[in-house]
Amino acid sequence: MSTTTSTRAPNRAAGGQAKGVGRDGFENTLFAILKPIVITLLVLVAVVPFYYMVLLSFRSLDSLLRNPGALWITPAEFDPSTYLNVLAPVSEGGQGFANFMRNSLLVALGTVALSLLVAIPGAYAVSRLAFFGRRQVSGLFLAVYFFPSILLAVPLFVFFTQIGLRGSLVGLLIVYVSQVVAVSIYTLRNYFATIPVSLEEAAAIDGAGRLQTMWRVSLPLAMPAIVSNGLFIFMIAWNEFLFALLFLVERREAWTVSLGLSQLGGSIEVPTTVLMAGSVILTLPIILLFFASERLLVGGLTAGAEKG
Repeated sequence: MSTTTSTRAPNRAAGGQAKGVGRDGFENTLFAILKPIVITLLVLVAVVPFYYMVLLSFRSLDSLLRNPGALWITPAEFDPSTYLNVLAPVSEGGQGFANFMRNSLLVALGTVALSLLVAIPGAYAVSRLAFFGRRQVSGLFLAVYFFPSILLAVPLFVFFTQIGLRGSLVGLLIVYVSQVVAVSIYTLRNYFATIPVSLEEAAAIDGAGRLQTMWRVSLPLAMPAIVSNGLFIFMIAWNEFLFALLFLVERREAWTVSLGLSQLGGSIEVPTTVLMAGSVILTLPIILLFFASERLLVGGLTAGAEKG
């Protein structure tokens, strides 16, 4: 009786193990098949619309009307004159996007520089210094970002009109900084909190002050978060439309590229090819900036280590 029971027990164990191996093998095979399919679909969803937009921007209007659904063009259909029209000044019959891009670049870079200049020491102080209401301050920074921009549009419009900054890029820059600095402090504060305190204590033992410790120890380690936060701020300032419309609509020479693109999209006299060229000009700097700073996003991960 005991011999029969002991014989059945290993058989059941072997059967369960075989069943488990079969299930794992099925799941691994299924994931191996689905993984490239899902990745391919996601890439197509992201790339095909941008590719078609670029394609339309290089086609002549006659070619587009003859065959609007074409996914490639012949060398004879290639027409870069659309970009010349978009970038040319208004006085020369163009759309003035070269000036719009210069304005957007000044505002976006200025917003990044000023926001990080305030957010980095602020986030470091919140994450490292002990003071009354420390946790409440962190939550308050995040709560400020939850307010919709439309609620602040009218008060800011009236205030900047009274102080004479409406219609200037400086006023727009101040508004952008006030919008993003709170969430930047909150984001960087969370990253500074992950840096081991023992690294800073070791620097303090070697005679480094608080500012030296932050500059030489914490900032290199936080570089991935700083770069990604800078990209986030740049994209907001580059693509923002509401405040640009409120503050700059009366001065075309101060328009940003998003405001100029909305003018192309709202005009029935502008060909589709010109609109697509303007869209490419609006999108391309963000893509190039991301790939240019991709190495910096992970460079700070190995910029220091705690040795045992």
